[in-house]
This record gives sequence, C-alpha cells and structure tokens, in this order.
Amino acid sequence: MIEVKNIYKTFGENEVLKDINATFKPGKNNLIIGSSGSGKTTLLKCIVGLHEPTSGKVLYDDVNFTDMHFEGRVPIRKQIGMLFQNSALFDSMTVEQNIIFPLDLFTNMSKAEKHERADFCLERVNLAGKNKLHPSELSGGMKKRVGIARAISMQPKYLFVDEPNSGLDPLTAILIDNLISEITQDFQTTTVIVTHDMNSVMGIGDHIIFLYDGKKWWEGTNHEIAHTDNKELNSFVFASPFMQAAREKL
Repeated sequence: MIEVKNIYKTFGENEVLKDINATFKPGKNNLIIGSSGSGKTTLLKCIVGLHEPTSGKVLYDDVNFTDMHFEGRVPIRKQIGMLFQNSALFDSMTVEQNIIFPLDLFTNMSKAEKHERADFCLERVNLAGKNKLHPSELSGGMKKRVGIARAISMQPKYLFVDEPNSGLDPLTAILIDNLISEITQDFQTTTVIVTHDMNSVMGIGDHIIFLYDGKKWWEGTNHEIAHTDNKELNSFVFASPFMQAAREKL
C-alpha cells in the first residue's frame, strides 16, 4: 500500500500540487486522471522520488519514504517497477537484454537465472520467443509489452505506469490495459497508472483520483464515475458526444 499525505509541490511561484491525500491499495488498478497541467505526472514523480515534495509525505507500507536519504531509499526502489510513456527501451540492446538490465544492476542472480526470468516475463506479456529481437523490429504495442516485462523483472511490489496507451490503436490499448490489470491482480501489486484514456478509466478503473487545478477534486470507482454530479469531472470524462451518449446508457 502507498499513502500520500498533505502533498504540496511548488516550482518557483507555481504551486502545482495542493494538499493531496490519497491511498493506493495492492491488487487494484489505481488511476490518476486529469487534464494537462492538473498535476498528475508531478504527483507520480513525487511518489517515486523523482521530485521531492515541497511539503507532505509519501508512505510505502507505513515507511516514510519522503524523509529517507538516497541510500535509505534503495531497498524500496528495488521493489519498484516503472513503465515509461515511450517505453524507454535501449535501442542497442535486444529484448532480452533490456529485460535483464535491472537484474544486472540490482541482483546477484546467475546468468542462467536471469535468462530464465527474462523468459518468464516475456511469456507473461505474450511475447515468448522474441528474446533476440531489437526494439526497432517491434510494433508500438510490442514495445509497451517489453516495457512491462522489464518493469516486472524484479518482481516489484509497486508498479508505476505513465500513459500506457499513448500512441496505440484502440485494440492494442485494450490489450495493454488488460495485461496490466491481470499482472496487478495476479501478483497483488500496488499499481498506480497516470492516464488520459477514458477507455482505461471506464474499463479498469478500480480506484480513480481526479486532479483539477492541482487539487484532488474527486475520488471513486469506474462504476461511480458515470453517476457523479461533479461538474469538472463530467466536463473532463464526458467531453465528447460519444462519451455523453455512452453515459446515458449506463
């Protein structure tokens, strides 16, 4: 479980996050949504330690991550997996080498154990046998799946996902959503997803936080979101005529 308590983040005179409180539970698809500039990516970066909050704290299973020095954070960082928006694969490495990279850095596993782990992760994301391909030989959806495979290679307790469906066609986006959801449930991972994809929100949103103007404006599930009277949330989620028509049928 991850908790954020009274998080503020200021860049110069710009206050991006304003008193954010939230709890992200294991085995749930925890989504952070909001329009551009609402603070969702900044919140994600504060949680993983890429930004330091101006005030407030982040707790990983009741351990205060915010107050730790760099060295003290290492054991928690080793339990974190992250899927970046552009997958962030190393072009010069094969698929297998990309997956093994964090194992080389943070484990004492033997070469055989690393290859076995890579095989398992590739099989888990339905890419068995693609070990020797390079990123240039992969489609966008396959790159995302390799990114997921690398993110879970260390058997993370916490998984962070930044815009997983960016640039993907609708069918591939659904595949990625379902894959992340399955991994979250199967391994009881505490998964935090930043997304602007309303299909993801309605499809896998077990727990959703809506940020507006740097504040937590609404919190609930994908079932509750269709029946809220929150004006700003409705304007964001049901902005298109298609989504408005879909809502009327819910």
